[in-house]
Amino acid sequence: MNQAIRSSWIAAVAMFALIFGAISYVQVIGADDLNANPWNQRAILASFCNERGSIIVGGKPIAESVPGTESCAFQRQYNQPELYAGVTGYFSKFFGSTGLEQSMGETLAGNSDQLFLDRMSQMFLGNEPKGASVELTLDPAIQQLAFDLIPDGQRGSIVVTNPKTGAILAMASKPSYDPNLIASHDRATADANYTELNQIPGINLNQNVSGPTGNLLSPGSVFKLVDTAAALNSGKYNKDSELPNPSSLPLPGSSASLPNYAGGNCNVRETATFVFALEQSCNTPFASIALDLGQDAIREQAEKFGFGDNFGDQLKLQMAPSIFPKDLDQAQLAQSSVGQRDVKATPLQINLMTAAIANGGVQMKPSLVKAVRAPDLRVISESKPESLRTSTTAPIASQITEWMTSAVDNGIANGAAVPGVKVAGKTGTAELGDSGLNNSWFTGFAPANDPQVAVTIVMEGVDVLSGAKLTSPNAKKIFEAVLNK
Repeated sequence: MNQAIRSSWIAAVAMFALIFGAISYVQVIGADDLNANPWNQRAILASFCNERGSIIVGGKPIAESVPGTESCAFQRQYNQPELYAGVTGYFSKFFGSTGLEQSMGETLAGNSDQLFLDRMSQMFLGNEPKGASVELTLDPAIQQLAFDLIPDGQRGSIVVTNPKTGAILAMASKPSYDPNLIASHDRATADANYTELNQIPGINLNQNVSGPTGNLLSPGSVFKLVDTAAALNSGKYNKDSELPNPSSLPLPGSSASLPNYAGGNCNVRETATFVFALEQSCNTPFASIALDLGQDAIREQAEKFGFGDNFGDQLKLQMAPSIFPKDLDQAQLAQSSVGQRDVKATPLQINLMTAAIANGGVQMKPSLVKAVRAPDLRVISESKPESLRTSTTAPIASQITEWMTSAVDNGIANGAAVPGVKVAGKTGTAELGDSGLNNSWFTGFAPANDPQVAVTIVMEGVDVLSGAKLTSPNAKKIFEAVLNK
């Protein structure tokens, strides 16, 4: 009798071990292969029909799973869809996923390693797995303000961050779209909506990066902050240096020349100090610096600010690396030094560069995901401020901050001035061929002596007057909104 009981017990333990091992293999070791298997239709359907975790801003879901139809228990729903489409991306049965829906897909679906015990528990209870929720660092009021400051019909992006922590407070762009139109479980409807949205200029649903993280643009004169840091770091220049400031600079090996910026007072001086050159955004002094230092020095400084980095591990969102080209001749270097030619940067990159200056030369890891919560609401991961790299020294950052403050107090960035607050800023105008239109930029931070917020704005394809109205004055509104919260 005892032998029979013992044999039954051994058999039961063995069966349990076999079941546990099989589940462990499916859940951990073989999960990726099984999910990728084109014959595994159940896994595909489960991915789209189970209860996916929410994406949360300010305590409210901006993407969530809601009851679906008889054929699918849950349907993905986006709230304030156009406001957050550039962040959430879309989750589609027919077109896959983009944005956070893709980069945090395993977590939202409940398939990440962090949720292994939760999955095991749900399986033993006979329940379908639930995904974890992802809380973002975005401030809903600032996100709405930034979105509203971009006129409908205008292509543009605005990024707002905390330079001390790297937290992204707002990341808005237009044109935008409604991800609900693609999340439809009806194939014909989803196809028609996808085709129609892709015909809107500025929207490309085939790409996983767009707007502030994916739109590579000529940065224009905001790139002069890179030149300035490179110059001071070289030891060949200091705060008292006098820079050549001709009205135009002949480009070596070329019949062309680089003109000075015509919108300020550059041409009243044959030489310029750094403070004057940045106040008036003069071109020729910075081109002269680049020709003196050489392309490697400018490129190395750009890379210290993050050019060439996709920030993927830190951001939890794909980002196109910004570019300072290689193998430049002297004429190309002069044009590149003022953010033209083949120099390309995303709005987020320019903001992270600006934030590094604000933070005493230390660039913080950009943070969009604040926390991840399991289905029972316990926190399973939480982001903490962490430095990424030293972009420049504290004394150099302090000096550049002083000059950027003067650009707002006394220069062409004066539209960003906030009464009672010292604001540091830099404008930029990147010409778009011979069209007479430009990409108009502002980037800066406030308060200059204790930075709480960094703001970067770019408006694409505008004339000089329209650009001036849509950048610095809008930055002022954002500074005031953040500092008065």
